[in-house]
Amino acid sequence: GLMVGLHSGTHSKLVVIGGILTIAIADAFSDALGIHISEESENKHTTKEIWESTISTFLSKFVFALTFVVPLLLFQLSTAIVVSAVWGLSLLSIFSFCIAKEQKTKPWKVVMEHLIIALVVIVITHYVGDWIGSTFG
Repeated sequence: GLMVGLHSGTHSKLVVIGGILTIAIADAFSDALGIHISEESENKHTTKEIWESTISTFLSKFVFALTFVVPLLLFQLSTAIVVSAVWGLSLLSIFSFCIAKEQKTKPWKVVMEHLIIALVVIVITHYVGDWIGSTFG
């Protein structure tokens, strides 16, 4: 969603990469902090375990977000946006399928629900980006 919105509003590779890096850092840090506080509040983990959880959360979230920069380095901006969207939707499908199997629910239902929500987000951010670009650009 972020990439699509930034692309629609600016058509700038620099802005899209900057947005990804900003979100990668902010999201990874905020999730790591949330894990850190949650683990501390449970009062059952050692300091080492808490920091291992914090650091692994940050690194996994950060590296995952960085995978969306790769298409921008390899392709023209419009193509990279499509490749990144397909990459994100593919990952979402795989994770949704695994979650559904683990919860013993119908995978197609969970996958479709998550994909529909993601596609709605992509469409909305596209139009919001267009509006921002035409209003403030």
